[in-house]
Amino acid sequence: MAIEFENVVSDYSDPKKKVLYYLKVMQKARLQELAKAMKISKMAVHKHLTRLQKRGLVESVEIREGVGRPKMEYRLTSKSKTIFPRSYGALAVCALDFIEKNMGKAGVEKVLRERQVELFNKYNQRLKTLNFDEKVKELAKIRDEEGYIAESKKNRRQKGHHILLEYNCPILEIAENHWEACTTETELFEKLLDAKIETTHRAAKGDMVCKFVIKEKKEEYL
Repeated sequence: MAIEFENVVSDYSDPKKKVLYYLKVMQKARLQELAKAMKISKMAVHKHLTRLQKRGLVESVEIREGVGRPKMEYRLTSKSKTIFPRSYGALAVCALDFIEKNMGKAGVEKVLRERQVELFNKYNQRLKTLNFDEKVKELAKIRDEEGYIAESKKNRRQKGHHILLEYNCPILEIAENHWEACTTETELFEKLLDAKIETTHRAAKGDMVCKFVIKEKKEEYL
C-alpha cells in the first residue's frame, strides 16, 4: 500500500507521521510491532511515541499477560483525528445545513450528486482503459492520494471479488451530519467499477475503517 505521508500536517517529522499512520491502520500496537513495521529500533520508536503522547495524540494502556512486567499497548487519541487530512470540514457542513434548511434533503442530495459527477469524470480518466482488477487497484491509489489512507485486497478464493479499505475519512464531519455523502460515495464506486458494492463498515457510524466489499457484476451471471 503506497501511502503519501505528506498528507499529514507538516508539523511532524517523517518518523512521527509514520508512527501516527501505523497506529491509524493497526488501531493498536505494541512497541515491538511498531519497530518491526517501521524497520527502526524500539528505542527510536519509543522516543517518537513519548513525544506524541506529550502532544496528546497517542495514549498507552498496560496489558498484563501472566507473570512478569506488563506490556504497553499504544493507540491514537481522539485528538489525533485533527492531524489527518480533511477535505471539507465545518464550512462544508454549514453550507449543507443551510441547503437542507432551505431546500430539504433533496437539495443536499442534488449538491452531492453534482459532486459525484465531477469525481466520476475525474476518476474515470485514470480508470477507463483498465480491466476490472486494475480499476479497483487504481481507485484505491486515487483515494489514497486524496488522504483516505486506502488499500485494496483481492479475494483469491472468489474471482471478481475485492475489498477496498479506507482507514481515514477526510469527509467524516460531513458524513456524520449528512449520511447522503456516504450513499453517493458508494454509488460513485459502483458506476466507476460497474460493480455491486456492499458497505460493511463506516467511520461515520463509529467504525475504525470504511470497508467496501466489491463484486464484479458479470460474475453474478457466470
